[in-house]
This record gives sequence, C-alpha cells and structure tokens, in this order.
Amino acid sequence: MPRLPEVLDRNQLPEDQRDLFEYLAGTRGSVRLPFSLILNSPETARRISHLGTFLRFESSLPKDVIELAVLTTAREFDCHHEWAAHSRLAKEVGISDATIEIIGNRRPLTELSQEETLPVRFARELLQEHAASDAAFDAALQEFGDAGVIELTATIGYYGMLACLLNALEVIPPDTANQLPD
Repeated sequence: MPRLPEVLDRNQLPEDQRDLFEYLAGTRGSVRLPFSLILNSPETARRISHLGTFLRFESSLPKDVIELAVLTTAREFDCHHEWAAHSRLAKEVGISDATIEIIGNRRPLTELSQEETLPVRFARELLQEHAASDAAFDAALQEFGDAGVIELTATIGYYGMLACLLNALEVIPPDTANQLPD
C-alpha cells in the first residue's frame, strides 16, 4: 500500500485545482498511478503532467524508442511499478519479450538491433555514468536530430523522476503484473 492516499475524485482537490483532474483524465484516459498520488501536491502534479504529456504522447521520437528508454530507466532505478506498466506498453509497440528480458536482466546489448541498442545504451550510460559518451550522444544526435536527443534525454530524466516518486511512495504493482527481475 502506498505511503500516501490516492486522489481519485476531483472533489478531493482544492476547487481551483479541479481542472487538473479533468486534464489528467483527458490526456491519460483516467486518473491513476502515479498521478493519483502526485495529486497530493496539485501544483507538482500539474507541472509534471504537462511535461509527461509532451514526452509520452507528442514527442518526435518513435514510440518504441520512448518505451526502450523508459524500460531502461525503470530497470536502473529498480522501479517495480514503472517496469510493470511499461513492459506491457513496450509489447504493444512491438518490443519483443527477448529485448525486455535483456533490459530487465541488465544483459549486454549484443543481441539487440542497432535501433534498439541506441536508446538503451544512451539511457544506461546517462544513469550509470551520469553522462553520455561522445559515441552514444553522436549516435543519438545522428538518428534523432537536435530536438530528438533533447527529448530522449528529457524522457530518461522524466521517468527517473517518476521512479523516485514511485519508489519513495512504495508503489508496488499487483502480483499479476510483469515483475522486474531480481
């Protein structure tokens, strides 16, 4: 059980923040984790949600690239909730179980295609080394352009922030969800 209560009804918010509940429901289909918890600080939720809407739904990056970056971030932060949610979404955009297993078990990327390796390598370097090598950065820049490399980096940072929130709030996915490897 999370450390804070979920906000699942617009009337739980101050009157001047209730539009945020409608915005979240409209952009994400419903108000659910993690935003049902982040709404305990409505202004934080507002600011985070706008960035998330852009990065997840409006980015110039292909959906599979986004999901590979998210999965890698979830793995590097050992964020069980994020892993469970995005391993399902990754499959929906065509990422194979084998690729998900490689990321989840932190295995070498030699079995991945060059297209899959690029965002995973970039995210791993950024999160493990706190920097991207010239080779990783240049490859991302060549593949995605100036805006794309910014969006890839911001996606990793955004999902890292969500992982910190989810881990701090002790959000655990149900047993039926795809579990993060030990």
